[in-house]
Amino acid sequence: MHSTSQQRRHINTILSYGGHQAISTNHSPSNEMIGRSWQRCLNEYGLDPSEPRQARIVTHQTLREHQDSVDEFLNVARAGVEQLYTQVAALGYVVLLSDYRGITVQFLGNKHDNERLHRAGLYLGADWREQYAGTSAVGTCIKEQQALTCHRVDHFDSSHIGLTCTAAPIKDPSGKLLAVLDISALDSSKTRDSQNFALHLTQLYARLIEDAYFLRRYRHSLIFRCDQSRELVQVNGQLLFAVDEQGDILAANSAARALLSTLTVLDQPSVSLPLLLECEWHDILSITYNTKDGTRAFRVSGTQHILYGMLIEPTSNLSSKPKPAVLQARSIQDESLPALDCLGADDPAMRQTISLAKRLRDRDVSILILGETGTGKEVLAQAIHASSERANNAFMAVNCAAIAESLIESELFGYAPGTFTGGRAKGAKGLILQASGGTLFLDEIGDMPLHLQTRLLRVLAEGQVLPVGAVKPIKVDVRVLAATHCNIAQLITDGRFREDLFYRLNGATLKLPALKARTDKNYLIHTLLKRINPTVRLRADAMSALLAYGWPGNIRQLSNILTFADAICEANEITVHHLPEECVMHRWQSPSSLTPIPTLTPEQTAASATEGEVQLPEKQALVEMLQHHRWNISSVAKELSVSRPTLYRRLKKYQITLPKDMLN
Repeated sequence: MHSTSQQRRHINTILSYGGHQAISTNHSPSNEMIGRSWQRCLNEYGLDPSEPRQARIVTHQTLREHQDSVDEFLNVARAGVEQLYTQVAALGYVVLLSDYRGITVQFLGNKHDNERLHRAGLYLGADWREQYAGTSAVGTCIKEQQALTCHRVDHFDSSHIGLTCTAAPIKDPSGKLLAVLDISALDSSKTRDSQNFALHLTQLYARLIEDAYFLRRYRHSLIFRCDQSRELVQVNGQLLFAVDEQGDILAANSAARALLSTLTVLDQPSVSLPLLLECEWHDILSITYNTKDGTRAFRVSGTQHILYGMLIEPTSNLSSKPKPAVLQARSIQDESLPALDCLGADDPAMRQTISLAKRLRDRDVSILILGETGTGKEVLAQAIHASSERANNAFMAVNCAAIAESLIESELFGYAPGTFTGGRAKGAKGLILQASGGTLFLDEIGDMPLHLQTRLLRVLAEGQVLPVGAVKPIKVDVRVLAATHCNIAQLITDGRFREDLFYRLNGATLKLPALKARTDKNYLIHTLLKRINPTVRLRADAMSALLAYGWPGNIRQLSNILTFADAICEANEITVHHLPEECVMHRWQSPSSLTPIPTLTPEQTAASATEGEVQLPEKQALVEMLQHHRWNISSVAKELSVSRPTLYRRLKKYQITLPKDMLN
């Protein structure tokens, strides 16, 4: 029980706060929500903290009316409430579920404490509205619609200052408050920090109950469930969207509505899920049957955020409309084109590029492939050719940046007999003529000299090629694919690239994402390694390092690193030790952000480096990791996935010595 002096001090604090007088910081509101509630209690409801009010328990009939009004919700919520109680009962907590009007419609507590709980209002049928009970977790949560802890002296009523209560809102699919979940204890620690875990736990179960109700309400609709983690989406996907047969969003849970509220580009009455995820409706409908794990990556419209999504199909219902759409989608299987399909797995940008490439593969239109160096522009061009009707004819590739300017003209257009001293007596066919009937791939087209751009433009416009030194053009049937990593628009502005040629080449544009931005790096790593050596295995520590690396050289760099690792590994297993130093050091430079890195004392600085020694990046990264782990060798070795002797060898290599107090 709390003493009379505690109650009197609490009453004076609230009255002083209401009168805007100076008060002790030890007894001021713990946060703005509590302060606003005190003001409402004093100014709107006219409550007096010096007059404790008995707990108000509604009649059995009134309780039944409140329970009946949320009967469908209670059928879903009961399991969550019971599970939460098993988690907190041993710690002395009770669990209350109140409706949006503040009436406790479900309660679980220790029956041995029934009398005390009833007296405190922690009971079935209790009315916790602010206007009656004053500031409390449930009542204030209803007003603020935010999770909060009302701990001891946060309560308005002085008879409640021994309680600690934590509540979180539960909303219906339209975003309206549906209920409040609360855990409370009669006796608690005086420190507010003791309730931090209670707040997180209550919020977690409130979300679980809210999502379970959402799934029940829309069980006859197609539901798209997604999360930022591919591994957890199947069991704990935090965003839920119910969609109709056309892909329009019918409803969304709280997490999904929060996402939608940030996307002003989608500020319209009806939001389409394909528009939100920058994809085709079929990309969503085909998730279940067209992916290995029933999950697919999508990019949120107008952002770089990736969401991993899965489908929950409608339950059997003859009147349900979305079900036929799902069944229909299963008969629209995308045509299998292995050469293109193998270029990516589950990256949204690559999926869009591959889908467009499939549609364009047999169209008489030039394609411009854009992407950073090493992203696989020529590989994509070869795949388009191999998947097209021209596959049985030649694929000719020329790197415009790698051939000397003096040779490009003859290489591309060929030359007539006797044109060059020392040339072939019969002349030579150029690459354009050799590619007739097939595909000509012009890599790094941005580096083509201007005068040759004019000649290439004529070939594209007229379908004829004039070899160097010839007087009669030759008809050609060639599909041109071009690629560049340059900013063509800037080259045109600078006068280094013909605008008319750009429009001839840019009949369609395919963009290749940088490797660091791709969500299917795991697939690429395994695919490339299988081509290099089908028998070699990649250990988890090596895979983690490869996935974390930034890949400035893109897929070309990845291929080189895997080839190197395969060459030096033993027993057909690649570990982190077989990777180049830059891949490993990248992991060292990202210590946990949960614990601040302590600064070195002068003694530690002297111990870590000899005077005047230059700090190498690798050495500095290792020193920082040692600081982060407070020079604990075992912890650092564990994070780097190396043995202690290996770590000691690295310390010796970089002349790093432990601080003296660590050697004892």
